[in-house]
Amino acid sequence: MQQTLKVGLVQQSCTEDRNQNIATSLAGIRDAARQGAQLVLLQELHAGVYFCQTEDTQRFDQAETIPGPTTDALGAIAKELGIVIVGSIFERRAPGVYHNTAVVLERDGKLAGTYRKMHIPNDPGFSEKFYFTPGDQGFVPIETSVGKLGVLVCWDQWYPEAARLMAMHGAELLLYPTAIGWDPHDDQGEKDRQRDAWVTIQRAHAVANGIPVVVANRVGHEPDPSARSKGIEFWGSSFVVGPQGEYLAQAAADKPTVLVTEISRRRSEDVRRIWPFFRDRRIDAYADLVKRYGK
Repeated sequence: MQQTLKVGLVQQSCTEDRNQNIATSLAGIRDAARQGAQLVLLQELHAGVYFCQTEDTQRFDQAETIPGPTTDALGAIAKELGIVIVGSIFERRAPGVYHNTAVVLERDGKLAGTYRKMHIPNDPGFSEKFYFTPGDQGFVPIETSVGKLGVLVCWDQWYPEAARLMAMHGAELLLYPTAIGWDPHDDQGEKDRQRDAWVTIQRAHAVANGIPVVVANRVGHEPDPSARSKGIEFWGSSFVVGPQGEYLAQAAADKPTVLVTEISRRRSEDVRRIWPFFRDRRIDAYADLVKRYGK
């Protein structure tokens, strides 16, 4: 396997026009491939607006099966360009059972695997528990021609347990398709604290596990369909960091961006030799981690 890998991500704005959103994703993929990307990550739920701002049963009509229209489109362009693509889908698994699901398409266009979002938030403006059933596949990397991908989704990014388990199971890099932003009512200080926390926790996953992390977030303002709030200002800021949390590339907070950078496969091995966190873990003393709180 080659010693470097070019990774790309597509940070885009979305509207209620699904066809336009998919066209934007595909154009971003082509742009990344032209820049040499062998692996491209799309943001969370890139086929539509972030509908979880409100609870609306009609939104379930937007869900699709896997395989389905989005995997067909991503598979076709993956095969055409000879690259691996990570997309994000509102999955209809069965009547009344829906998931927030990441999909991985191989270079030949075939579905390499899926990951169903495990941690489901329910915060103001993020009513995901109304829509999504928690994932049931565990934290298992997806084998691809470009390596073992530890794919997690948005709210998963706050949980070191998820990143650790992916790394323990052999993930060579972590990928987070994301949809996160500010409440327009928040002052600038609060906005800065929130985004800094979001960046810091994910850089920490890279440091703690000695592997690169790739994050694709959406960007732009999306109104609240219920008009009860001012909507969400998605803060973009997609980024790629190396195994010591060092920035390799970072997108702006306020505009669509196609970001491409090169990561070293060798650096993870070198970093883990000088910072052997896996060697020094006290696995005999961690039983309380499976409890909800305390002893």
